[in-house]
Amino acid sequence: MNASADTRGTANPPPSNPIVVIPARMASTRLPGKPLADIGGAPMIVQVWRRAMEAEIGPVVVACAEPEIAAAVETAGGTAVLTRPDHPSGSDRIFEAVSLLDPEGKYDAVVNVQGDLPTIEPAVVRAAFAPLSDPQVDIATLVVEITREEERTDPNVVKAILELPPGARRGRALYFSRATAPWGDGPLFHHIGLYAYRRAALERYVRLPPSALEQRERLEQLRALAFGMRIDAAVVDAVPLGVDTPADLERARAILAKRTSL
Repeated sequence: MNASADTRGTANPPPSNPIVVIPARMASTRLPGKPLADIGGAPMIVQVWRRAMEAEIGPVVVACAEPEIAAAVETAGGTAVLTRPDHPSGSDRIFEAVSLLDPEGKYDAVVNVQGDLPTIEPAVVRAAFAPLSDPQVDIATLVVEITREEERTDPNVVKAILELPPGARRGRALYFSRATAPWGDGPLFHHIGLYAYRRAALERYVRLPPSALEQRERLEQLRALAFGMRIDAAVVDAVPLGVDTPADLERARAILAKRTSL
């Protein structure tokens, strides 16, 4: 499929050759240089790479903006691709990396694991990939049922509005919002920003212009919905720890120290 093709209404075979790509850059306002922060004797980006490798979905590549991140990954035995430092999003960075690494299109799906999830369970990475087995799904992602009352109204907790029958563990995303939605009795779902794309869907997505609701809500995934792409979400049991602050870093160190002592 070329970059301008429309994925609406198409039926695609399940991806058979996926690749996992971890975007990483040094810039961080709350935790400068966090990809290289030490966790259990290894840089955080290396710990994320290890968790992604443990998922056993396919090869794992770090798409990085700076040479020092690439050096850390390669020293640990991993593969890194240097990308432009000025990408506006992780999706743009992973698309450049895959295009450089695989211009002939051998990999038919791309799993985007964020570079600040050093304690993520490999099963969660696999869960993000699973909805692409449906031939109608362009993009897959994850949600967790909200159990804390304050998160229902917190605009920093993005809600995924899903068509999800009672008891189901996978549903179609109809919208994403910072508002409390949907209305009425029933669960609310916290969206986790971990995605799996069909290769053609990723190429199409990064070439689309920003949508009006995307800019209003400040949620990039609304661009895909605005242009008719289908996103399905799998329900998982917990939100992975994202390391954004020194306190998060200490929690990640404690979690991995406990795992290695078992």
